[in-house]
Order: sequence, then C-alpha cells, then structure tokens
Amino acid sequence: MTSSAAQDASTGWQARIALDYRLSGGRSVLARREHVGPLRVQKALYPEGDAVCHTLLLHPPGGVAGGDTLQADIAAAGGAHALITTPGATKWYRSAGPAAQSGLSMHIGSGACVEWLPQEAIVFDGARAHIASRIELDAGACFIGLDLYCLGRTASGERFVRGELKLDTRITRAGKTLWLEQARLDGAAPLLQSAAGLAGAPVFGTLLCAGFDADDALLAACRALPCARGDGGVTRLPGLLVARYRGACSQSARAWFVHLWSMVRPAMTGRAAQPPRIWAT
Repeated sequence: MTSSAAQDASTGWQARIALDYRLSGGRSVLARREHVGPLRVQKALYPEGDAVCHTLLLHPPGGVAGGDTLQADIAAAGGAHALITTPGATKWYRSAGPAAQSGLSMHIGSGACVEWLPQEAIVFDGARAHIASRIELDAGACFIGLDLYCLGRTASGERFVRGELKLDTRITRAGKTLWLEQARLDGAAPLLQSAAGLAGAPVFGTLLCAGFDADDALLAACRALPCARGDGGVTRLPGLLVARYRGACSQSARAWFVHLWSMVRPAMTGRAAQPPRIWAT
C-alpha cells in the first residue's frame, strides 16, 4: 500500500460485505453473508415466493465521507435469483482531502440472475467519489443493474461546482467483455454543460440488462415509453439492453427506469416485476 493509500485508509470507514446466493430445494437462499465494518443485510425476504431472494443492503452511517471505502462481493450459483436494493438514497459527502471509494464485484453462475437495484446516489458539491463495478457472467447467466446519480442537493439549490465523480463499470460474459464504461465528471467542467455530456442536467442514470437479447417488439415498447422531465433513450447491443436518462428530477428518472424494468424483467426471467416494498416508503 502506498503512503497516500494508507493515509486514506486510516481516515474513514473501511467496510466490506460478502453475500453468496444458492438454489436449495427450489428456494434461492442467502447461504453466506460476512461483513466487516458498517455494511449489513437485515434478512432474506420472499415477497414473490421462494424463487427470488430479496435483500436490503444497509449502510448504517447513512452517508459516505472522504476516506471511506465500501466493498460488496456478491456471488450467485447456478439457478439462484437475487434482488438487492437499498433503503434510501446514498449520500456522498464533500471532502477537502481523500476520496471516498465504493466497489462492487459480482459473479453470476449459469442459470442464475442478480438484480442490483439500489436507490439513487446524491453526490454533494465538493464530494470526491470513485465508484467501480465488475460484473462477471457465466454463459446462461443474467444481470439487471441500475445506477442513478444526482449531482448536488438540487432540492436546496445546490449545484455540483467542485469535486469529482469517477465511474468505472465492466460487464463480462464467459470471459468476453459486454460493456465497458469509464467516466470522470469534475465539478463545473464543460462536459457538465455540453450537449455531448449532461447538457446542464443534474440527474443521470443507466439501466443495464445483460445476458439477454431483446426482441424487436420489446425494444420498440421500451423506446415508446415516455420519459417525463428529462431525456431517455434505449439501445440494443449483442447480449445487452441499455437505457439512459438525463434530466432534472431523480423521482421522474427512477419512475421511468422502474417502468422499463417492469417491462424487461418478465422477458429476461419469466417473472413479473415485483417492486420491493421499501421503494414505496
């Protein structure tokens, strides 16, 4: 570890959680959960029957400060199905010193499915947030993931004029890359106002549906879905369906993404969408 990394590690929470899902007697079970530091799950929930294990991932401090490191390692064995969400928005606090880091590492076995559907992330002005995700799919596995960001506390008039947000996402299937995206958004950078970037919009997000080839009818239906208070678009790639949003309202963005999810999920998994109850609170 370098001296700067050691300094960062000593200034904040160091948290890690490992979750393993398996299929046992037709029931998707959370077979292993281990944690260090402030990352927790309460218990496995089954609002749609034994086939899908719903899990609420908790971060008791309520926000991520400079020097914090959060790491989630998730595995789903063949045939298991897990839906993971959070109880509320994740807040990334401003930092005048070290960056805060969040990592997601996931391996999904053949015939398994993981839905990673956290609620939005609010990136405070002056925050320094580095977020990396690595999703590995075996052949026959599928993944649905949502990332939704709000730059600044817009409800109080705050804008993102200082700080940085770094994003690094990679999805592979059977060792081959399906999706690779890296971005760096600096506060007040021209990209935030450029038409090729966020065009002044403080809210943006991506829904990724991997290990799945959408047919023409589903693609047309997704593209026809109206997007209130923002711009939304849907793209089909080999083994991947991608939806993008940019706009002014995280609630409108989330409503659009959830509606898309409710259309795509049955086609991917054969199961109707069952929104977690926490989303309605």
